[in-house]
Amino acid sequence: MWFKNFTIDELNNRPKNHLGGLLDIKFTEIGEDYIIGTMPVDERTHQPAGILHGGASVVLAETLGSIASYMCIDPEKYLAVGLEVNANHLRPVKSGLVKGICTSLHRGAKTQVWEIKIYDERGKMNCVSRLTVAIINKPQTV
Repeated sequence: MWFKNFTIDELNNRPKNHLGGLLDIKFTEIGEDYIIGTMPVDERTHQPAGILHGGASVVLAETLGSIASYMCIDPEKYLAVGLEVNANHLRPVKSGLVKGICTSLHRGAKTQVWEIKIYDERGKMNCVSRLTVAIINKPQTV
């Protein structure tokens, strides 16, 4: 499924000055048809009530889905860009780590659809998300 063999180190050694880096999202596993990543639930990801902010869950979901899309394309020729993301927040999380599991629902030539299920440390699903990604031609540099 993946365009080439990626390592966890390659995924985690991306620049840190982006939203995923600021929220300390880490990739932990690459499977045949899935990737897994974690995000801390702390002051960076809390809403004012002291629970995981829904937007932070969406950032985790879009990060996992976007990287999964990138892993499926030839990055010399194409870019993967988000078209639509949705999320259903099922239960609150106050602290610890959440784990997102990203699997493919559709991998076409022009669009990809990913499902991301996010779990708390007890294994309870707290969010389910779907990300649609457009595959576009990479702009030519002059």
